[in-house]
Amino acid sequence: MNSTELDVMRRSALSRRRFVQGLAAGGVIATAPSMLQAKDKALEAQLGTAPELSGQLIELEVAQTPVNFTGSSRLATTINGSIPAPTLRLREGDEVTIKVTNRLSVPTSIHWHGIILPYQMDGVPGISFDGIAPGETFTYQFKLQQSGTYWYHSHSGFQEMTGMYGALIIEPREEVIRSDRDHVVLLSDWTDQDPMKVFGKLKVQGDIYNINQPTVGDFFRDVSTLGLSGAIDKRQMWSEMRMSPTDLADLSSSAMTYLINGTTPAGNWAGIFKPGERIRLRYINGSSNTFYDVRIPGLKMTVVQADGQNLKPVEVDEFRFGPGETYDVIVEPQQQAYTVFAQSMDRTGYARGTLSVAAGLTAPVPKLDPVEWLAMKDMMGKMDHGSMEGGSMEGSDAKDGKMDHGAMDHGNMVMDHSQHGMHHERKGALAKPSQTVNHAKTEYGPSVDMRVDMPRTNLDDPGIGLRNNGRRVLTLADLHSLDGILDDPREPVREIELHLTGNMERYSWSFDGLEFGESTPVAMKQGERIRVILQNDTMMTHPMHLHGMWSDLESDDGQLRVRRHTIPVQPAQRISFLTTPHDLGRWAWHCHLLFHMDAGMFREVVVS
Repeated sequence: MNSTELDVMRRSALSRRRFVQGLAAGGVIATAPSMLQAKDKALEAQLGTAPELSGQLIELEVAQTPVNFTGSSRLATTINGSIPAPTLRLREGDEVTIKVTNRLSVPTSIHWHGIILPYQMDGVPGISFDGIAPGETFTYQFKLQQSGTYWYHSHSGFQEMTGMYGALIIEPREEVIRSDRDHVVLLSDWTDQDPMKVFGKLKVQGDIYNINQPTVGDFFRDVSTLGLSGAIDKRQMWSEMRMSPTDLADLSSSAMTYLINGTTPAGNWAGIFKPGERIRLRYINGSSNTFYDVRIPGLKMTVVQADGQNLKPVEVDEFRFGPGETYDVIVEPQQQAYTVFAQSMDRTGYARGTLSVAAGLTAPVPKLDPVEWLAMKDMMGKMDHGSMEGGSMEGSDAKDGKMDHGAMDHGNMVMDHSQHGMHHERKGALAKPSQTVNHAKTEYGPSVDMRVDMPRTNLDDPGIGLRNNGRRVLTLADLHSLDGILDDPREPVREIELHLTGNMERYSWSFDGLEFGESTPVAMKQGERIRVILQNDTMMTHPMHLHGMWSDLESDDGQLRVRRHTIPVQPAQRISFLTTPHDLGRWAWHCHLLFHMDAGMFREVVVS
């Protein structure tokens, strides 16, 4: 059998297992009345309608619960026996008491994602408290100083990945967003495998779940467009860099089933509306490792809130968001049914549901968009080669697809960055690297296999797979706080710069090449205004979450845009935000891709 025939067989096999759409009634298995109190609540959990709790005193119980999403029974980590966990609907200004009892055989925790509170209530074991031991009850108490759409999840081990997450809605004292009905749309991912074993496989081979690897067929297609020498050069470049142009996500549908409100694609979560209503959809990405691209074919979405903060409304067809982020949108459906479609960034699978006027209705489900290869801007940022800026691999600087290999040191991907080559262009603007390439290979710790010398600073790029797709796609440049960011107009007194780094051969992720445990805490002073600069020296997008304080995103010319608690930083991108730490204590700062955090992209922040 020749290589072409093998390639065809491989593609056929991959298409058959491209992703598991799951069971129509997949979810929590009610094995005892005490689990969900009643059969109707078990049915609600299976259909993706999490129980809702409200008031100033709430009791939650963490336990193991049997589930079946794919045809195989597994044990999940649940709160009050449901996936997702109960939706907590609270009220701005209230003092709340939340008692969490641990029925597991191992410690647990709950982190209130994006909530400003005393650090002892933040719920990060080893940082803000010791965790909740088996059999113990921990009492969280804090005053709600904000409103909007948030969520909560475990910060212990891989419990979040096994089902421990839920929506947290804080109703404002004065609502400015008008709607007739709202639905929580909590996106997540599920694996039947033991998360520790999945993580272990990645540590051995970082691309083991990448089912979109270039094939022999791709090579022959390149030959037809680039010529033989161009196709060979292209493959040689990727081989020497020890990277894959389709390395968009660590986990694909070969390991994951994608869920909306705990419901599989086959289960088809249903959100009901009445004709003429304004519907508020509260999108939460509660997944462990998945970026989703979300759209509702035939229906415009008006984005009105990001990370719980009100925005100047912006109408879009589609948006991308990563783990930890939330977006609220307003839709005004006119037809009987619409598909809520959320495809994974690597285009191997999707979550889906239906907005409809009655249960049981469906609408056409779009095909997955084609897989796109990473472009030059995703690897090198803003290069001096004019045709490389924003171009693809095929279109970069060359006749017959040949690339200027002089711009690259294939041994470790060049792009070594020297912090001694930094300078400020003007007050209030994002500090940018000099255009001088410095190869300081020993500058950072060992967990680095790629550096970017000339990153891009623009916020108007929707990202790989969404560029020029014919749809209006949301970007960070579209986000503007409704009332501006008024509470701290001061200029920053200092800057903190960190590089997001990784080494795929070791499956190691880090800040400045130092994994957590090898790094020292980031020190901040209470009340000081700080500019934080994050530069992504990897080929993956990282949703960066700083606990305990807001991240006020700014454009590269120093204009404040929007307040966030989780900011996605694209490959070869350099972004900045301002922050003011008001609360003393120890805080976590990490990538919200769970495996990246566990593999080392985590830092402690000490506010004194």
